[in-house]
Amino acid sequence: METTKREKIVKLLASTDVEREVVVKGWVRTKRSGKSVSFIALNDGSTINNIQVVIESDNFDEEMLKNITTGACVKVVGKLVQSQGAGQGVEVQATAIELYGTADAETYPLQKKGHTLEFLREIAHLRPRTNTFGAVFRVRHAMAYAIHKFFNDRGFYYWHSPIVTASDCEGAGAMFQVTTLPVGGAPLNEEGAVDYSQDFFGRPTNLTVSGQLEGELGAMALGEIYTFGPTFRAENSNTPRHLAEFWMIEPEMAFYEIADNMDLAEDMLKYLITYALENCADDLAFLEKMYDKELTSRLKGVVAGNFERLTYTEAVEILEKSGQKFEFPVGWGNDLQSEHERYLVEQHFGRPVILTDYPKEIKSFYMKLNEDGKTVRGMDVLFPKIGEIIGGSERESDLDKLLARMDEIGVPQREMQWYLDTRRFGTAPHSGFGLGFERLILFVTGMTNIRDVIPFPRTPGSANF
Repeated sequence: METTKREKIVKLLASTDVEREVVVKGWVRTKRSGKSVSFIALNDGSTINNIQVVIESDNFDEEMLKNITTGACVKVVGKLVQSQGAGQGVEVQATAIELYGTADAETYPLQKKGHTLEFLREIAHLRPRTNTFGAVFRVRHAMAYAIHKFFNDRGFYYWHSPIVTASDCEGAGAMFQVTTLPVGGAPLNEEGAVDYSQDFFGRPTNLTVSGQLEGELGAMALGEIYTFGPTFRAENSNTPRHLAEFWMIEPEMAFYEIADNMDLAEDMLKYLITYALENCADDLAFLEKMYDKELTSRLKGVVAGNFERLTYTEAVEILEKSGQKFEFPVGWGNDLQSEHERYLVEQHFGRPVILTDYPKEIKSFYMKLNEDGKTVRGMDVLFPKIGEIIGGSERESDLDKLLARMDEIGVPQREMQWYLDTRRFGTAPHSGFGLGFERLILFVTGMTNIRDVIPFPRTPGSANF
């Protein structure tokens, strides 16, 4: 009977308690064999670093040793000792090996190094075993934990907004429909339209594009809440910045005005990046070496100083006077594109930027109207290499102004009475924002394609797993 419990490799590598029996389990990354001794690099997913296992060939079955190839899974019992070789502090001298699972050298697709990220996307079910994606997904976990810790430590409540919804927060219309009606044979009403009264929910429903509207309901009861869950957009966008399924963090806060909203957004981003620097150092060092030589300096630069704050109007003036040739035109009333945002952050200010007071025509109906009647209290946080990473606003708390704005852009009031009740009964100033989780992971890891920071990317024509 086994009396020694398995120890994670990340703990063993930091251990100074040597000359003792240990049990390690994991997958073989590499194997080197000599006449009398073999060396395997073993990894269990807990760290970017492997532990070396030394195998004296005479002590083990020859056939079993042949089957220990890259990708195989093994259990090793042995003695933890100080390593005599360079590159590792400790190693395991094997006394017993159990082969859990083989990996055929002819068919295992990760036998060799140097696979492209494009190739690895085609085998997303295996790519977490690579150094790159092990590092990315450990950072992703750390950021998810840090998000919950940040809000919990500040008295926020975790609010579960629905995934199936009848509302379209953004008004974009690019939503995935949820229905139990038969495809191609849905019942029709007297007008010849689909009779949704016979559907499961009795009305048209979709997968959510945002938890914001339902989040506002929580804020107007509990004070400060945040959502953290999957959202969906049925946009036919095959770009390195878009996914059909992605995760959003959306805090909503009663009694926050726009300045409070900006303060929270800046504090949160600095907290998360600091957490990554302090808790993901090995993974970030690997990603910096392999993909982004300026990763650590850029992360430290974000937390070192204050974010620049200015209005949309001031930003347009800067862009118009920049002398830069942009692909998309710059002018008051036009939405800023990624190239404009990155110019402001990377070239003009050299730091993250928060823009406020956008023209109402290019922002959503729920944003609070300024006294000039032309702009709203929206805010976007712009980051280097990413552009917009957070979008938010102070919400319109005046019922009459909200109704007028909804009529102006054609948002049906009849479908939104539940939302309007928060303005009818005890309205209050309140604000919120949305942080795209995958865009955060892009920035923290230095990866350049959003499909490489989520385990199973959902894009047009791709839902293989």
